[in-house]
Amino acid sequence: MDKEAHRTTEPGCVASPRVSIVLPVHNGAAFLDEAMQSVLGQTFADFELICVDDGSTDATPAILARYAAADDRIRIITNRPNKGLPGALNTGFAAARGPLHTWTSDDNIARPHMLERLVQTLDANPDAAIAHANYSVIDGQGRVIGFQKVGPASEILFGNRIGAAFLYRAEVTESLGGYDTALFGVEDYDFWLRAARRFHFVTLDEDLYLYRRHEGSLTDTRALRIHRLVGQIIRRELAAVDDAGLRARVLMEHGLASRLDARLGMLWQACKARPGLSLGKAPAIARHLLFHLLRAISASLAGLRQRTA
Repeated sequence: MDKEAHRTTEPGCVASPRVSIVLPVHNGAAFLDEAMQSVLGQTFADFELICVDDGSTDATPAILARYAAADDRIRIITNRPNKGLPGALNTGFAAARGPLHTWTSDDNIARPHMLERLVQTLDANPDAAIAHANYSVIDGQGRVIGFQKVGPASEILFGNRIGAAFLYRAEVTESLGGYDTALFGVEDYDFWLRAARRFHFVTLDEDLYLYRRHEGSLTDTRALRIHRLVGQIIRRELAAVDDAGLRARVLMEHGLASRLDARLGMLWQACKARPGLSLGKAPAIARHLLFHLLRAISASLAGLRQRTA
């Protein structure tokens, strides 16, 4: 695509871009250059990049200013004090002018054709409001260490099947009222769960994104809190599910999924609702309970050693 397409405006006028990309960042200088370059290098160029500096105290403001001075598609909004990721996303999308929305992180990388392919997918599926695609996982040095094939939205109760490469219509943002600031860490899963009640998703079976896992990533530093919040929003969603068998399967799936939180309540509810399901899952349940029992014993012994040292 023509990378100058976004500049075809009348003198003195500023045309609305086709896509609004929000990039929230808090002290993200380490990987920010790579993230910015991956957006600016997209084959689809009709976008605006709204960078929300969420109270950074490192070199982030200088990096953003350098890019904004070189490319008029970039806008910078500064939060003082910082609002956290969901609050920063809401700040960015409140300023968005495009009819299509997406966001990326300061430590991740969009593959060059990501926007082009997602825009094409929504254009080819006018009944769909959200398009999403597969992605690879990279480490702190940018080496690929995994691959994630996303699933259909019909399976979203079993886990976040939407992934990290997505594009959605502005009406989704407006209808849902943005991201829930009380759910920092699972704001994206909550957003997709609420979206799945109202909108049609289309899945693109292509690898369009590089999702970075590293020592400072939110997923690793807040893992336990994230697991507990996931349990909270799943229970909320299940309250509106009439199918008892589906509720039991979802509870069993999430009950067995966490290595950080035993989720015994979920397992008990699943077993009580569908005893046959618990029989089929008996080996997995036994391994889960043994793992958490040994983990609890290990933690108790470590605490005892500290007190007697």
